[in-house]
Formats: sequence, structure tokens, C-alpha cells
Amino acid sequence: MASSDPLVSICMPAYNAGKYIQAAVQSVIDQSYTNWELIIVNDGSIDNTADVAALFTDKRIKIVHQPNKGQCVAANKAFELSGGDLIKFFDADDIMSPDMLSSQVSRIAGHSEDVVSARWGRFYNDNIHTFKLNPEPVWQDMPAINWLISALTTGYPMMQCALWLIPRPILYRSGLWDKELSLINDFDFFCRVLSASRNVLFEPAATLYYRSGILGSLSSQTKTAHAQSAFKSISKGAAAILGVDQSSAAKQAIANAFQTLAYALYPQHKKIVRDIEKQIETLGGSTVSWHYSKISYWLNKLFGWKMASNLRVTIRKLFNY
Repeated sequence: MASSDPLVSICMPAYNAGKYIQAAVQSVIDQSYTNWELIIVNDGSIDNTADVAALFTDKRIKIVHQPNKGQCVAANKAFELSGGDLIKFFDADDIMSPDMLSSQVSRIAGHSEDVVSARWGRFYNDNIHTFKLNPEPVWQDMPAINWLISALTTGYPMMQCALWLIPRPILYRSGLWDKELSLINDFDFFCRVLSASRNVLFEPAATLYYRSGILGSLSSQTKTAHAQSAFKSISKGAAAILGVDQSSAAKQAIANAFQTLAYALYPQHKKIVRDIEKQIETLGGSTVSWHYSKISYWLNKLFGWKMASNLRVTIRKLFNY
């Protein structure tokens, strides 16, 4: 990366994103940094995603259409077509701050073995005015493996793809997105990326606006295949971390990530939860507690998390919320 203005390739898989993709692409066009290319892979959308994307005439934007093959395949296709020294994967429903690229590019200059992260926060109901930052302990420069351990210690970390600016050689070492994964595929991917990196450099001038409240969250997934994907993703991510660090701190952080998944999947997927619990036991146990509210906290104290979880599901069904 000898150039002071390296080409940044922004890889955007898009599936039925017609409602959101215009704002996402416009946030790229509005970047103060201008040496970028945006590769949009329309992954067999059946809405107006292709029509909206076609409205953009900027020559830096390339649009590719393919039959529906999944987010990971689409992301890998975008990378395959990219030519930049620096890579950012970017979902079609999120928004970047105007100086995100310029600040991250400046931060990574001379650091080809490192990745750059950013601030982030959520906004709801498609209303950017509801945006609120979500500060985390990992908002600082850290060795990459320490970032993973710190982030996982509280359970499931924020690994949203647009947070990161990644030198291309790191992706050659880590490998790309696993096309077999359909849920929390970012966990596996970024555990491998960070395990192949030296440091995470935090850039406070870069901000990701993360659109929340869209159907498809982990808690809304009921298909066994999705639950198995989530289990596989954390298992693969765990293997990547343990390939670099087998300390007790690393094992407990991974156990906490597994435990958080168990909380999300129970009671709908009891068999998978039993498999998760075996992994947690092998790792030495978890320190993440189960509670969603004050009431659920006391239910957990009184009855244990599994019975409390069953009660919570029953109450939600009875009162339809």
C-alpha cells in the first residue's frame, strides 16, 4: 500500500434490498474519499433491487446479477471482481458516515498486517434520527487476538462487516466467506480475519449506522438449518482463535459466545443446545448469565435459565408479544 490514496473495493451483496439500497449506495457516493469502487452483486432478488441499483450512473459502481446463492456466495463474488488494495464488505441496508473511508484509509497507512475498525450504533424504523452510538470496551487499538477475546467475553460481539477496512493480503490468508453458513456467518469470517491479523486499529472518526429492527434476527429464526449454521459458525470461529491462543481467557471467551447462542436457541432447538453445552464444558464453563429483563432475571434466579426460558416463551405466546 505505497499509494497515499489506494483503491478501496466495497463489496455489497444484495438480496431483496430495494427498500434500503438507495440510501446505502448514496452513502458510498457521498464519501469524502473518492478512490473507491463499489461492486454490487444482486443475489437473485425478486423485488426492485435491480431497478433501484440501476438508477446509479457513477462509473465507479459495477452491478452484477446472479441466481440466488446466498449472502456468502454473493460477497465472495464481489471480492473476486474487486481490484482494490483495501476491502470493505458492506450490507445493502446500512449507511456509512461521509468520512468513513478517508479516516480509515489514513489510519491504515503503513499497516498492511492490521485491520481498521470503527464506531457504530443502531437506528430503528428506518429513521436515521433514532441513531445512537453503542460504545464498547474494544473501541481502542488492540492486538487482534486480544480484541476477539475481549469482545467475546460478554457473549456475542459486534462484527458487522462494514465496520472493517481490510488489506487484501489478509483475506488471502484468512479465506473468504463460508458459503455453507446461513446465520451469523460474520462470526466465523471475522474470527478468521482477525486471527490472521496483527492489530485492530480503532478509528473514532469512522461511523457505521446499523439499521435495526429488520425481520431475520437470530431470535426470530426457527429453522433447524439456521440454528445449525449458527453453531457451526461459532465452532469454526473458535477453532481459528484457538489456533492462535489457547489461554484460559480465550477458552472462557469462546465458552461465553457458545453460551449466548444456547440462550438464543433454547427451547426451540434443544438437541443443538445439548451439543453446545458439551463444547462449553470442554472449554471450562461460561460466565455469561441469562436475563432479558428484571422479571426474567429473577425467574432465572428462582428456577434456572432453561425453565425461565420456557416460561418466557409461554408468557410471550399467551400475551402475543
